[in-house]
Amino acid sequence: MASEKTVGPQGCTNFKLRQLTRRVSQHCEPFFAETGLKTTQYSLLSHIDQLGPLAPGQLARRMDLDASTLTRNLQPLLAAGLVELLPGGDARSRLVQATPAGRTKRAAMKADWKRAQLAVNASLGEERVQRLHALLDECLALLREEKGAG
Repeated sequence: MASEKTVGPQGCTNFKLRQLTRRVSQHCEPFFAETGLKTTQYSLLSHIDQLGPLAPGQLARRMDLDASTLTRNLQPLLAAGLVELLPGGDARSRLVQATPAGRTKRAAMKADWKRAQLAVNASLGEERVQRLHALLDECLALLREEKGAG
């Protein structure tokens, strides 16, 4: 009788996750095409609207982004007048918040976001999406703990 070998993960986890995020983005972007924003910009605007006003560093931590990525992603939203930087508690600090135009844009795009989510759920199956979300949340928590312990 042949012994069964346990096969570990195959391939690069980072590459596979990036493939998945690209595919999901390609699947969702058509729902946002007429809005002028990408799904990532909608997500950032939503976080700012829900959490703001808050310091960019706090926002970056809440979204698991590094500061330079957040700064780069904020630029188009600032240029479009959808978010603004306000003075913070001292001369060196700033707060970011959604403008009235940003809140209006987010509210108008919420139906587009919902249609995109439902389309992904239909393609992948709701049970699989629920399992994926649970697994991703678990992995994020583990990596946050590891980073905090280092």
